[in-house]
Formats: sequence, structure tokens, C-alpha cells
Amino acid sequence: MAEEKKEAGIDEKLKSLEDIISRMEEEDISLEEALASFEEGVRLVKETREMLTGIEEKLKVLSEEEAEDDV
Repeated sequence: MAEEKKEAGIDEKLKSLEDIISRMEEEDISLEEALASFEEGVRLVKETREMLTGIEEKLKVLSEEEAEDDV
């Protein structure tokens, strides 16, 4: 049975971003490590922004449906 890869939720992505920030604030991080961390952070920010946009759109739809039901 193949194990499905579960996408990390917003909370997990934000925690990963916090970890990246902490790692990059260390004075003894190499340039290569800093660049890799930065790239990972940019990817996580993009993914999180897309997830939040999707949630926002769902909330708008639900709010509109609720408003229509009230009429």
C-alpha cells in the first residue's frame, strides 16, 4: 500500500518559516546554508499565501451563501 504524501498545513508551514528565520539569524551559518534557507523560505511563503487565498475565497462563498439564505 503506497503511503500518500500529506501536504503540510498553514501552521506547519509557519513553524518551518520560524525555524528558517532562527537558523538564518545564527552567526555561524555558511553562505550556502543561508541561500538554501532563503530559497526554502520563499517557497513556503508562496505556498502559504496560496493556501490563505484559497481559504479566503471559500469564506467569501460561504458568507455569500449565508447572506442569501437570510434573505
